[in-house]
Amino acid sequence: MKDNTTYDLSWDEWDELQRPAAATTEFDAVVEKAISRRGFLSGIVAFGSGAAVMGAGTMLSTTSVEAQAASRFGFTPIPIQTDNTVHVPDGYSWAPVAKWGEPLFSDAEELSQDFGVGVASSDRVFGENTDGMEAFVVDGRQVIVVNHEYVNTKTNLPQNADGAVLSADDVLTLQNMQGVTVMEVAEGTDGWGIVVDSDLNRRITQNTPMTIAGPAAGHDLMKTEADPMGRVVLGTMNNCGAGKTPWGTYLTCEENFNGYFGSTDEGFEAPEDYARYGIGAEGRYSYEKYDARFDTSKNPNEPHRFGYIVEIDPSDPTSTPIKHTALGRFKHENAAAVIAPDGRVIVYMGDDERGEFMYKYVSNGVYTPGGPTSELLDDGVLYAAKFDTNMTGEWIALTPEATGMDAAEIAIFTRKAASAVGATTMDRPEWVAVNPVAVEGYCALTNNSRRGPEFTNAGGDPAFAVENSPNPRDANRYGQIVRWRPENDDHAAIDFTWDLYVMAGNPTVHDDLNAGSDNINEGNLFNSPDGMMFDSTGLLWIQTDGDDSNEEGFAGMGNNQMLAGDPVTGQIERFMTGPNGSEVTGLTWSADKRTMFVGIQHPDAPFPDGEGMLARSSIIAIKRDDNALVG
Repeated sequence: MKDNTTYDLSWDEWDELQRPAAATTEFDAVVEKAISRRGFLSGIVAFGSGAAVMGAGTMLSTTSVEAQAASRFGFTPIPIQTDNTVHVPDGYSWAPVAKWGEPLFSDAEELSQDFGVGVASSDRVFGENTDGMEAFVVDGRQVIVVNHEYVNTKTNLPQNADGAVLSADDVLTLQNMQGVTVMEVAEGTDGWGIVVDSDLNRRITQNTPMTIAGPAAGHDLMKTEADPMGRVVLGTMNNCGAGKTPWGTYLTCEENFNGYFGSTDEGFEAPEDYARYGIGAEGRYSYEKYDARFDTSKNPNEPHRFGYIVEIDPSDPTSTPIKHTALGRFKHENAAAVIAPDGRVIVYMGDDERGEFMYKYVSNGVYTPGGPTSELLDDGVLYAAKFDTNMTGEWIALTPEATGMDAAEIAIFTRKAASAVGATTMDRPEWVAVNPVAVEGYCALTNNSRRGPEFTNAGGDPAFAVENSPNPRDANRYGQIVRWRPENDDHAAIDFTWDLYVMAGNPTVHDDLNAGSDNINEGNLFNSPDGMMFDSTGLLWIQTDGDDSNEEGFAGMGNNQMLAGDPVTGQIERFMTGPNGSEVTGLTWSADKRTMFVGIQHPDAPFPDGEGMLARSSIIAIKRDDNALVG
């Protein structure tokens, strides 16, 4: 019988049950060596950005609560919170825009506190566990496209003891609550809300037909009994971060897809490749018991069809989403797209697992506004990052010559390809953000608490600490943000230089590297940077998904939060706190930049409806009370 307590685990904890990950990474070694060579503030943690037009500023020594807002911050920083609601600075207000179970169409039933959302309406309402999102303008109307990463069965199936999954209808309900929502939103006298029955509204679920494109399309490893051509797949799952293409489409990223598959045959011998991707004998939500598509003993190729980036056209609700296999198969966190000086499309990506890699895709074709785009994400070269201890690095092309794999195998088993070329193992590379006012990229390395020389990643790559690497701590409980600048200000370049923008930590508890970098102080403590997004002015907004116990090494950090960082000076200040138990994730802006949309995922508290009500993941709108610009 399934142990229902696994429903409450984070995806990181779930993966540890399936396969303990690397205890340390090569990147740790690179940072450690860099620190020993240069000293903390003489090179490895560099406050100044390529955006700077003046020297690096002086870091504030007072706490955030005491400090006055600097010139680039349009707010007075706020203190930590440990309660069950959202807090924003004085002069700002927030309100819900969309909550789990809220109808997108008038024929959907209202959410019941006793039964949640019935199966018949589960694909007609706003989904669960909001994550990455982007905003678009379609014919003058504002559209938000948002991911629904996973489900909370105790909340979503409240009629079942401990949220147990007991039937095919339960599985279908959960499948429909995940995926993506496309919805028109509008601001009225009562604030922002969903435009119910808009012809642009759409739910894309784990059963929506999608086209498989790129090198893996039609390959034998992609073929199933239901799809003998290997070119059409049902659904997208565990949609984490997101991205936007220069031509105005949405990129949704499949992360922890491995947890949805299991086998009903105890004697099933899993293919060798399952181990590297953490595909176990039992799925997290018991899908395999009620939907044969997720039973690996019956459909061993089905897992090969997930772990990709999917393109969605928000302007056409009849369009078919496209899985772009050329961007690789791994636990995609998000996709940060940018145009190189010669017009080629660059997509930066992170693989969110301990001991895995950072990637970059470079199109062979050139983007021309108004020109064809159908091949730009299918025909190109995928690279993996190699960091050196002298603060330089290179992107190594994952080609058949370099990896000993053909193009389809590289697309399907991307982790193996990156291992083959000696890419640098990392501490859970999460969101990547590209500065709009400087040629530089940032990646949140959220944490890695398990390290030791005896550990490797699932591919056997060494995961030990190396002196002068971007991950300098033996037990990285707090995380850091690495920054790189491509050679010749060209994101298509092979070579880059790197430093750390910040190392999170707690100087009130530690006096070693776990205190964090010098731009961390008692007033801006945080851990586990996760989501990141630049605003149009070049401020970096940092969202956290970490330990909110407020105890021991995490004392004084409060609930998960969103902070603003100045890449020029290194200053970081707290802007918002979420309700207890929640992750703050997903960020975008209205077309006029007067509203900031932020996601609140898996609150433990009865948020936002209050005591006695089901907890509901939500998108909230944050505005200045004077209606001035917010980013």
